[in-house]
Amino acid sequence: MQIASGLKEALNKGIDKEVTKLMAPDGFYNDQMVKILLPNDLQKVDQTLRDIGLGQLADEGLKLLNTAASDAVKEAKPIFVDAITSMSFDDAKNILLGNAKAATDYLRQKTSNSLYQKFKPQVSQSLKKVNADKVWNDIITRYNQVPFVQKVNPDLTDYVTNKAMEGVFKKVGVEEQKIRTDIGERSSDLLKKVFALQDK
Repeated sequence: MQIASGLKEALNKGIDKEVTKLMAPDGFYNDQMVKILLPNDLQKVDQTLRDIGLGQLADEGLKLLNTAASDAVKEAKPIFVDAITSMSFDDAKNILLGNAKAATDYLRQKTSNSLYQKFKPQVSQSLKKVNADKVWNDIITRYNQVPFVQKVNPDLTDYVTNKAMEGVFKKVGVEEQKIRTDIGERSSDLLKKVFALQDK
């Protein structure tokens, strides 16, 4: 039971810390590890706009995508907490003695479907709230008017949803690494005792 309790404490600590950072204003935009860049078919849109003097519009469009991701991440905490709470003793033991990202992999497996279902409407709502759908409609319309370009019509909601999830798992993975490798990150006696088992 101690193993499960210690692991749950570690995961809750990591998620609370990292998800809170991503939820902050510009949490995604200012973090190079998870900043959402444009999908391939929009990178040429971005470059073309900059080439014709519309760099400010391109910057605004990119920032709005990251803002939508930060808004959506607010939905993540309860889903992660639920996955951690329902973790069995065997799950905990396998994670503790598993590879360096076993806990992150467990969360990915247990929460991806729920996260996508929760994130997508939130991303869509956020894109509307910050007028990103209008800005991107304007960006894509202008791009598609440039002579000789191949027209694009990307699904930005799906793209941002998947990138937001990817960012959350990256940050949780970073926190897992810290707790596994940095004894100073084990902030309670229980964490020290449980993670000492994997150090052997």
